[in-house]
Amino acid sequence: QVQLVESGGGLVQAGGSLRVSCAASGLTFSSYDMGWFRQAPGKEREFVSRITWSGTTTYYADSVKGRFTISRDNAQNMVYLQMSSLKPEDTAVYVCAADRGSVRMTAAASYDYWGQGTQVTVSS
Repeated sequence: QVQLVESGGGLVQAGGSLRVSCAASGLTFSSYDMGWFRQAPGKEREFVSRITWSGTTTYYADSVKGRFTISRDNAQNMVYLQMSSLKPEDTAVYVCAADRGSVRMTAAASYDYWGQGTQVTVSS
C-alpha cells in the first residue's frame, strides 16, 4: 500500500532553519506531484508548497515564499521542505501529500495520499 512517512521535525528557535523529509513507497513516485501542508492547533490544514512530478515547477503559499524551498529526488522517492527564517507562526504539524494531477493545487481535497505528519515547533 501507499505510504508517505515524514521525518525531520523538531524544536527550533525563531530565525533558525529546519529540513523536513517525506519518504514515499507503494506508488510510482515520479508520476505524482507532491505537496506539503501544515496544521496548527485549532486551525484548518493550510497549503504550504507543491512541486511537480518532474521537479521543474514549484509553488508556495505567500506566507512562506522566499523562506521555504521544496525539492524532490525521484531516484530516492523523497521530497523535502527546507525551511529557513522560521517564525513562531510556522509552528504546526507538517504533512506531505501526493497528487496525480489536479488543477486545484492548493486544495487538500485534490491530493490522493497523505502522511501522518511531523511536528515543527518554533520558539520565540
